[in-house]
Amino acid sequence: MIKTIIKIPVLIFLTLYVPINCFSQAEKAEAGIRDIMKESDVVGLSVAVVKNNEIIYTHSFGWKDIESNQPLTDDCIFRIASISKSFSATSIMQLARAKKLSLNDDIGDLIGFKVRNPKYPETVITLRMVLSHRSGINDSQGYFTLDVINPDKNPDWAKSYNEYEPGTGYMYCNLNYNMVGTIIERISGERFDQYVRHHVLDPLGLYGGYCVDSLDKTRFATIYQYDDSLKKLVASPGAYNPRREELARYVMGYSTPVFSPTGGMKISATDLARYMTMHMNYGRYKGKKIMAKKSSKQMQAKISEKEGYGLAIGTFDNLIAGKSMKGHTGSAYGLESGMFFYPKEKFGIVVITNGCKPGYTNGLNTVIRRSVNCLYESFINVVP
Repeated sequence: MIKTIIKIPVLIFLTLYVPINCFSQAEKAEAGIRDIMKESDVVGLSVAVVKNNEIIYTHSFGWKDIESNQPLTDDCIFRIASISKSFSATSIMQLARAKKLSLNDDIGDLIGFKVRNPKYPETVITLRMVLSHRSGINDSQGYFTLDVINPDKNPDWAKSYNEYEPGTGYMYCNLNYNMVGTIIERISGERFDQYVRHHVLDPLGLYGGYCVDSLDKTRFATIYQYDDSLKKLVASPGAYNPRREELARYVMGYSTPVFSPTGGMKISATDLARYMTMHMNYGRYKGKKIMAKKSSKQMQAKISEKEGYGLAIGTFDNLIAGKSMKGHTGSAYGLESGMFFYPKEKFGIVVITNGCKPGYTNGLNTVIRRSVNCLYESFINVVP
């Protein structure tokens, strides 16, 4: 990696092993990132760049924790928010490939209670609809417990459904993926966080997970959210809530939203880039096969044309000029994250910030958008 090579103190080694333009690439990127951070009051930013299937650059800027003056480093881990959905979908595709379930299965049969829009009681809500946010389910009643949509638990369960028929419209919904996580648990027999660790993280050699208490807390990057009334960024301790009381009374196959399959993955930018590279290579990374090529392509294929969403992987045509990028974004507690890759040319970029002044440009967080383009122009779109 450029970052590591630059630290070699003997100049002759640099001459031998570093391309002539390496320094200018890194310097260009870092100057650009620092300008972006200054303009948007960014607390900290971790980035990783993949080119020709290799991580060629990683760097962390700013602060891991403002109050204790701890700098952000590459081994810091973040709650990456909705990029987590892709880990859940990857797990489902593994189970589907093993013929333990089908994407066309009735979600109610898989989850253990009736899931039907009362306005369309004959329309089956399939697992594919849930994965693609075309289920007609919404988050109006919340999504941290399945009780909100369970007719036996919530008298207002019907409010969790939209007016349109399932399968005919799109609405992004976190409850969809907390149900997906529950299905993984019920079908596999493993607790959700353990399934993802055993079948996705460990095979790829990645450090991360959904259970706070199973991770090294000293590596957590504090997440900061902009407070409009105070006009400043303040820490969000809820981002790493261990939810120990809920775990003490955990019910397998029902309490799964405690781990937030929809947004609770904790991982570093560098390890997320390794995971991203697996998707860029349709299920394979460094000789490890995580999922079938067909399954991976299914995840990346657009189901909702207007929104560009597939199965926890979206298509972004307006991020980098001339490139139809695949990936996902995340936003929670003040954190903003982006994972974007271009399978055709085997490059990808990961950007995670633990806090910034809010702002969006053409539907994407401005810091994420500008940082991705800065890194692209510095390391990928380089004129020899």
